Amino acid sequence: MPIAVDIDVMLARRKMSVGELADRVGITPANLAVLKNGRAKAVRFATLAALCEVLECQPGDLLRWEDEGGTADG
Repeated sequence: MPIAVDIDVMLARRKMSVGELADRVGITPANLAVLKNGRAKAVRFATLAALCEVLECQPGDLLRWEDEGGTADG
């Protein structure tokens, strides 16, 4: 998948657990794990907005595009 998810990076920066983030965002830890591990096929804007609010970040801090070679730089 060319879209990489960096929720784990933001969790580490905020010293927050997956369970705490899931509680504060209002989704299940299982659904958050699917998103965090890059297995999600879609994400609702409301969920993305809630993640950004709780993590105090921008959508681009959580999602990034990777080219076919696996790097964003090409």
